[in-house]
Amino acid sequence: MYQDVFGQDTTINSRDALEAWNKTLLAFMAHGASTPTHLGATLTLDPNFALGHAVKGMFYLLLGRRELNETAREALGLAEAAALVSPIAARETSFVKALKAFYEGAPSQSIQHLEDVLAVHPADTLAMKLSHAIRFVLGDGVGMRKSVEAVMGAYGPDHAGRGYLMGCHAFTLEETGEYARAATVGRMGLSVSADDAWGLHAIAHVFDMTCDAEGGLKWLEGREAAWSHCNNFRYHVWWHKALMHLDLGQTEVVMALYDTQIRADKTDDYRDISNATSLLSRLELNGVDVGDRWEELADLSANRTEDGCLIFADLHYLLALIGGSRKQAITKLMGRMHRDAKSNRLEMDRLMAKPGLSAAAGLEAFGEADFRTAFLNLARARQTMQRAGGSHAQRDVFERLTIDAGIRAGFLDEAEAILRERMGRRAGREDGYAAARFSLISQGRDASSCAGSVPAE
Repeated sequence: MYQDVFGQDTTINSRDALEAWNKTLLAFMAHGASTPTHLGATLTLDPNFALGHAVKGMFYLLLGRRELNETAREALGLAEAAALVSPIAARETSFVKALKAFYEGAPSQSIQHLEDVLAVHPADTLAMKLSHAIRFVLGDGVGMRKSVEAVMGAYGPDHAGRGYLMGCHAFTLEETGEYARAATVGRMGLSVSADDAWGLHAIAHVFDMTCDAEGGLKWLEGREAAWSHCNNFRYHVWWHKALMHLDLGQTEVVMALYDTQIRADKTDDYRDISNATSLLSRLELNGVDVGDRWEELADLSANRTEDGCLIFADLHYLLALIGGSRKQAITKLMGRMHRDAKSNRLEMDRLMAKPGLSAAAGLEAFGEADFRTAFLNLARARQTMQRAGGSHAQRDVFERLTIDAGIRAGFLDEAEAILRERMGRRAGREDGYAAARFSLISQGRDASSCAGSVPAE
């Protein structure tokens, strides 16, 4: 038994394996691209490291790819077998149980196993971060905050995970509307852990939600080192920067960032697809011609129609297929979503039913220029849209599509009400999108008024 970098007793066979494990832990906290390399080295040095196998399985499930479920199942088998070969502590057993629940389609139960760990070991940064990550997938901002704040007292000034905990806290504060505190806590966390891209990105969210694009660009300027070491999460930070330029009307800069950073690697990771599709959708809503950029996204998304791992992923695949006019693939994806929702077997099936089906039907109708149907479905879905996962900033593309569908269908009062609700969540401020839509609504009312005043012949 050794203690890891976060002070947790760990059943691992050597100091060399422990060193590799500690590198894994620190890289994971920083969203480092080196995380799988260090984890691979750990399991090479200790093939019977049950906790390592359990964490590997959860990493794969968080990728939201159907074909990786088999890899997660293998990791679960290796973790359970390793625990039989060499008995492990109750803490480590809970991680194995968390993987089993996650693999069996019960992410909320997986979270509970991790919370069981934190109840006894509040300074366990690994359990904290994994609980945070799974809650994020479920859109549970309140739960994320409650979980983090419950363990903060266990983190002294010398705790190796303190900066990463503060980064997670900053994000939960932002997602629950405490923007000033989020910015302060995020900055404090970065002063402790300068490589914490999650904390840096939490502050970018604050600038987005307070409609301060110029301030956001100043914040990110010169801090590229805080996310350049990342895995594909670095594309997401570039996405945030592109959103800021978009709000300022700097379309050429947005397109350049899209081509050179956001889609520098043409991956089919759902997080990368979501960055790209939501940005192209925003551009098109602003009347920008995005050229043939939908094509490669549609090609990749056509191969993911049977995934069904995450509703958030499915909705962004659908955006890509609509953008690329892939009718057959759209039909296939919609059919699978309906089957999953009808089965109602797993937690994700229930999310597929609500808000998934209404949101998907609304997106499909929008792509067909049936704006009335689009608005009615998207408006129905928005009441539970947070359950689709992601952040306020990520889900905003669906809010924009809802508002635009309402305006185009003539539901001006309803669109304005949603626009004002959106503004209320954004510190009561108007961003470039809101200003443009209020203007369109005003013009629409003026046009209706003029039409109504024309005398009949």
